[in-house]
Amino acid sequence: MLAAAGVLPLSLLLLLGACGGQPVPAPLEVPAAAGASLPRLSTDPGGNAWLSWVEPAGTGHALRYARLEENAWELAGTAAAGDDWFLNWADFPSVVHLGDGLMGAHWLHKVDGGPYAYHVRMAISRDGGAHWSAPVTPHDDRSATEHGFVSLFPRDDGVGAAWLDGRRTAQAAGGGADDDPAGEAHDHGSGPGAMTLRAGGVALDGTPLEDLELDGMTCDCCPTAVTSVPGGAVLLYRDRSPAEIRDIYSVRLDTRGWSAPAAVARDDWHMPACPVNGPAVASHGEQLASAWFTAAGGTPRVRLAFSADGGRSWSAPVDIAAAETLGRVAVVMDGPDRAVVSWLGHADRQAEIRYRRANRSGRLGPVRTLATTSPARSSGFPQMARVEGGLVFAWTAAGEPSRVRSARVPLP
Repeated sequence: MLAAAGVLPLSLLLLLGACGGQPVPAPLEVPAAAGASLPRLSTDPGGNAWLSWVEPAGTGHALRYARLEENAWELAGTAAAGDDWFLNWADFPSVVHLGDGLMGAHWLHKVDGGPYAYHVRMAISRDGGAHWSAPVTPHDDRSATEHGFVSLFPRDDGVGAAWLDGRRTAQAAGGGADDDPAGEAHDHGSGPGAMTLRAGGVALDGTPLEDLELDGMTCDCCPTAVTSVPGGAVLLYRDRSPAEIRDIYSVRLDTRGWSAPAAVARDDWHMPACPVNGPAVASHGEQLASAWFTAAGGTPRVRLAFSADGGRSWSAPVDIAAAETLGRVAVVMDGPDRAVVSWLGHADRQAEIRYRRANRSGRLGPVRTLATTSPARSSGFPQMARVEGGLVFAWTAAGEPSRVRSARVPLP
């Protein structure tokens, strides 16, 4: 059944790993219903792994979450449910545990006005998920445009959020991520006004925090990524210039507020439509690692750069994968100078979830393969987290019905 869903059975992967020198993956049971999809992995300050996903519930959907316990995910609760949600393979909900019982959740609420008119909804819990606040919208704009691609992070005054905000765009006449069978590029939302990057969140009393613009012109539909650093957070996203250069940029939050946008690397990727491929970022104190996809120069690549000063500057990037890659990256840090990057690679007419280790000096480990999956948008964005003793992955096994799968592997 798992193979029919487009993923190589883990029992076979165990055998192949033992014979071929690959790290041996161990399957992790996920307490998700048939039809579940859109997994999101995160870790709390104590190093515990958390998994959220969306599954059918009555006439709508529910956002559920679990904590990793030994060799299985233990269902922890339901953050939200509804029958008016906007669901998208690239723009999907999350639940994060931020420590000391503080949790944040977000999902997307469909509004009247067009197929891509939706708003962000958020809730917080201050008691580890036993109770959730009433949902609020963190953006003050209520236009019938896109608001999504959210990243959540801890703030002293609550749960922070950053999102792509379409208040300046005209309502798209057509096109979108769901119209692109390969999940490679689209131009929805790119009207006479630009998509912007904004930040706010929810205060500890459950009310919205101030809504601020961080960048006035960004890529329309590439996921954002955030990581905590001492005294603040670093947010990465795909920028967009008037000349249609779409490179990865960052902004940093500290006691003085948000910094001005700055390039992580100058790939100079000229791209006239959104590639639906955002960056990933991880931290180890002030040490950071960022991974992203680019096709600058005509060659698809996954790149990696390090920062030794909390995201204020970045090393020259190295190529982690080239040519046969779809991007959809994730990254974790394994110490101050080492990172593991995962991505989707081509494999005949299918795709493979691949990963490899790299260090600050540019030394690369061997490419490992976790599983075979579908290259279509229905397989979503495979997730990866660092836990004690190794790595945890989660992904959507596309099919009818879809399933959420997870596995643990030792560090490569």
